[in-house]
Amino acid sequence: MRLTGTAGVLAVLTLVSIQFVRICEQNIAMSNSLSAIRRDVQTLNREKAVEERAVRRLRDPRGAIPAIHERLHLVSPNETIIYIKPARPPAP
Repeated sequence: MRLTGTAGVLAVLTLVSIQFVRICEQNIAMSNSLSAIRRDVQTLNREKAVEERAVRRLRDPRGAIPAIHERLHLVSPNETIIYIKPARPPAP
């Protein structure tokens, strides 16, 4: 009788410990996933802030002028765009 009771208790403890280990592994995996998602959210928030600043700048005509010059190569009367190429490295 004692042997059967001991075997039963050992079986229950084994099953409980297996379930506990499985739950701990899931918890660690979810923690890693949550950390990755938080990093992604921080990155997206930084990108959003940069884009919002760009939108605010482009809504103002004085802020849009440099973008017009750069993207469309348009200039106002009496203005000139000068393109400067980077210097080539000296030949050996």
